[in-house]
Amino acid sequence: MRKRWSNLIGATRIDLFREFCSMCELLGMSANVPTDICFSFTGLMQRGGKTGPHRDGWGITFYEGKGFRTFKDPNPSCESKIAELVQSYPIKSCSVISHIRQANRGGVSLENTHPFTRELWGRYWTFAHNGQLTDYQSLDTGRHRPVGQTDSEKAFCWLMNQLEQRYPDIPQDMEQVFAYLASCCETLREKGVFNMLLSDGEYVMTYCTNHLYWITRRAPFGNAALLDEDVEINFQEETTPNDVVSVIVTQPLTGNETWQRMKPGEYGLFHFGERVSSNANLLLDVPFAAAKPSCQAPTEPLE
Repeated sequence: MRKRWSNLIGATRIDLFREFCSMCELLGMSANVPTDICFSFTGLMQRGGKTGPHRDGWGITFYEGKGFRTFKDPNPSCESKIAELVQSYPIKSCSVISHIRQANRGGVSLENTHPFTRELWGRYWTFAHNGQLTDYQSLDTGRHRPVGQTDSEKAFCWLMNQLEQRYPDIPQDMEQVFAYLASCCETLREKGVFNMLLSDGEYVMTYCTNHLYWITRRAPFGNAALLDEDVEINFQEETTPNDVVSVIVTQPLTGNETWQRMKPGEYGLFHFGERVSSNANLLLDVPFAAAKPSCQAPTEPLE
């Protein structure tokens, strides 16, 4: 998708998102063709110190083939020259994970800045977490040792160790692998708030404890307008009829689209833009988590 945006006149959406609840925010993308994430990242980076309090660093990982590019900065994304580069330079990828941080476990430093990446089975796994865990120090991470001091990286290393213990040989059914990971996430949810994104470069998995939303865009494409910046895009001008792009976020980035809200204990697995697996049908009687006062989805009335 080429980047071509137009400014909106007289918009007041920024005021709706001035106040954010604590912790971090996540942004993930899965697409069936290499796609840039400039539009969504423009909205997210404003929440890193301008329209939200997440001033303690940011990062983003783009997969390309078997490799990846990661940009990180422990400074606020709204003030970061590196973030400006990512915003303006259309790096195209089928799998992207991004994070803006409001620190709770571990100091503000580059080693504590998400996303985190590890190698397993000859592929790179990338992880980002929103929330806060307790009693996580005893998690057995095996050979996957954390570099920083965050509960997030510790949990990620534990997940990698769980996979390695469960599958000593390279597994053939990756959807089954991610279903097993979802069961591991249940263990981590018992230790606190655990919203996360995880990708092996081909699949993008999300797991929800309280606040996660997703949207799949496909033809016929329409306009989308950011909540945090007076910016609008016409996706029909930027796509082909066969494009399929899914975006996963902590809170909706646009105000004129319908985002799907996830429930506590829900996981979703995306593969080249399509949601290919989920346990949502098992959670029909589970209530949604209490909405953040200033951050409801467009499908809920804003207070």
